[in-house]
Amino acid sequence: MKYRKLGRTDIDVSLIGLGTMTFGEQNSEADAHQQLDYALAHGVNLVDTAEMYPVPPKAETQGRTEAYIGTWIAKTRRRHEIVLASKIAGPVRDPKRPGHIREGKTFHDRKNLTAALDASLKRLQTDYLDLYQLHWPDRTTMTFGQSNYPWVKDDYTVPIAETLSVLQDFVKQGKVRHIGVSNETPWGVAQFIRHAEVDGLPRIVSIQNPYNLLNRLYEQGLSEFSHHDGVGLLAYSPLAMGMLTGKYENGVRPQGSRLALFSRFTRYNSPQAEAATSEYVALAKQHGLTPTQLALAFINQQPFVTSNLIGATNLDQLKENIESVDVTLDGNVLAAIDEIHRRQPNPAP
Repeated sequence: MKYRKLGRTDIDVSLIGLGTMTFGEQNSEADAHQQLDYALAHGVNLVDTAEMYPVPPKAETQGRTEAYIGTWIAKTRRRHEIVLASKIAGPVRDPKRPGHIREGKTFHDRKNLTAALDASLKRLQTDYLDLYQLHWPDRTTMTFGQSNYPWVKDDYTVPIAETLSVLQDFVKQGKVRHIGVSNETPWGVAQFIRHAEVDGLPRIVSIQNPYNLLNRLYEQGLSEFSHHDGVGLLAYSPLAMGMLTGKYENGVRPQGSRLALFSRFTRYNSPQAEAATSEYVALAKQHGLTPTQLALAFINQQPFVTSNLIGATNLDQLKENIESVDVTLDGNVLAAIDEIHRRQPNPAP
């Protein structure tokens, strides 16, 4: 395994991180424990979860992912071996999205942050998190595939400085070591950094945003913050919900796969995304790689990536994902990837 620093901290995190959002839906508790054991045995130390998980989010399963990790921690007593990250949900402003967590009024204020963190710690059976992240912004902005800025004036949003002041208290109390953001924009990251510098508030060390061959928008604005301000990317959806493995080509929906089970996941299966995927799959095969190896190795080689958050529903997938750290794409392959990207840029924003 390879390791990189978490922002400007002294924490080393594995280049492959274990995403857990299938725990409690597609994966049983026994599956979850098996994945955690396997990942740690192969050098993975970053485990990422959220109060909202598993997905798709629903009231009857909410928090189950953290609970499964918690029973693993209690059983193995290996809490000290992992860098544990979780996330608080943001407010639900779209009536189409589920609002079962604290009645959808999950603002990033003291009341909600405290309730969310305490509940997560209880489910995880730990007294601290190494990284606590804001799952999406308190304000209305471009998140979860929205390609155009909505230009909405919210009736109420919690000021970023207020949120940071609460998080600062968590750090002082020892409940949280470091903080990060997720599904954030360049404007938002700039504001978090500004308040940290001007007001002496905690500095974000990471940003968890989508990044894959079908969505390279991170490169256009946010990567510069990684370079100059030490805000590293925790890349989620590195395989575009499995699309980049090639298993969904030509409309195939394998039994038990996410797109076969759940109709709500449409971000990566537009005609444009499918066409680009076919080119990446063909490129991988041309160079003796699996499509998964190509997609993950591309992310692993980016200098702004702190950790590549993979998700697997079985050990064969997990094994291939972890072994991507040993794959290096040469200049010819990288040039071919960029050529496809120029012709079909970001078909799944």
